Amino acid sequence: MALRNALLAALIDHESSGYDLAKRFRGSVANFWTTTPQQLYRELERLEADGLLSARLVKQSTRPDKRLYSVTDAGRAALRDFTRRDPKPTTIRDELLIQVEALAHADVPSLKASIQSSIEASRNRLAGYERTLAEILGDRTDDEFIATGSRIGPYLTLHRGIAFEKENIAWGQRALDVLARRHPGG
Repeated sequence: MALRNALLAALIDHESSGYDLAKRFRGSVANFWTTTPQQLYRELERLEADGLLSARLVKQSTRPDKRLYSVTDAGRAALRDFTRRDPKPTTIRDELLIQVEALAHADVPSLKASIQSSIEASRNRLAGYERTLAEILGDRTDDEFIATGSRIGPYLTLHRGIAFEKENIAWGQRALDVLARRHPGG
């Protein structure tokens, strides 16, 4: 159900092809909801079949034809209903944390490498979110954007993604520091 609502939210302001939507998902919505392209396309088809999206075919001469999706009135109503519900509590499912939990029986050098990889991945996502935020802000300050901007939802979710990745980096550094003190050779 949440992918359905994430897609409706991503399409609410303007129509998009599945390909462009998948790219946009990776750059913005991915900080709080992940999906594969296959899942995305299947859900777009379901949303259209349920009358929550409409699609129009655009003929292209040098590429395959593409479908542009837009939210219908029924889709807007469904998204509005979704925003009236209390969301499910957030849970963490992180394989790296399971590996750390098993530290007493872990291959410490491999675990350190995994933590370092996690830090690098978080740095990359953080840089992407910060670029997207800079694009949204343009030449405005945060205060100017809050007063005049039209994309407050993406602005807020990007700030959440930025904070999340900064925390992942800080935790990873802390974990590496602790492991270096407890396992200096490993």
